Amino acid sequence: MTAVPARLFDFIGGADGPWRVDRIGAVTGDGLPAVARLRVAEAGGGAGIGEPGAAWQLRGITSNERYVERPEKQLLLAKQPALGRAEARCAALIPIRKNAAWWAMTQDERRAIFEAQSRHIAIGLDYLPAVARRLHHCRDLETPQPFDFLTWFEYAPADAEAFEALVAALRASPEWAFVDREVDLRLSRDA
Repeated sequence: MTAVPARLFDFIGGADGPWRVDRIGAVTGDGLPAVARLRVAEAGGGAGIGEPGAAWQLRGITSNERYVERPEKQLLLAKQPALGRAEARCAALIPIRKNAAWWAMTQDERRAIFEAQSRHIAIGLDYLPAVARRLHHCRDLETPQPFDFLTWFEYAPADAEAFEALVAALRASPEWAFVDREVDLRLSRDA
């Protein structure tokens, strides 16, 4: 029997975890309490906010691509590296919440802003395979979450400048006018 890949993940900020928090800051709206370490765990694995030293927990689920068309998906699959590469000792967790105006639009209206105006997918493709990413949706969960999306990125130290350019390009796009809360956590782990 084939194992089903994990879909539900907890991002636990606290005193323990393999990822050292090098920087945490609010980009827009409220931030998160400062923590020393971050752990990414398959949800339901016993880890969580009740464990000693945990200051906060964010939960998200991987889901279908909502705004990706078939040719874009094929390009992403061809270029997207796997998470967990040995050389990818840097990471970023960027939780985002979009405003009510974003969610009041239809899916095709959001797609037009997401790609036709903002080039979100095209920008991301420019930085593959240097930067790997996995998007987690939070609005799909039964328990209300403080963010709509949790995006997890991994990259090698040599690609840190490219990652900064990626984030700057996305934040300069028309899509970001709809972001009312964004936190930026930069992380690293030992070789």
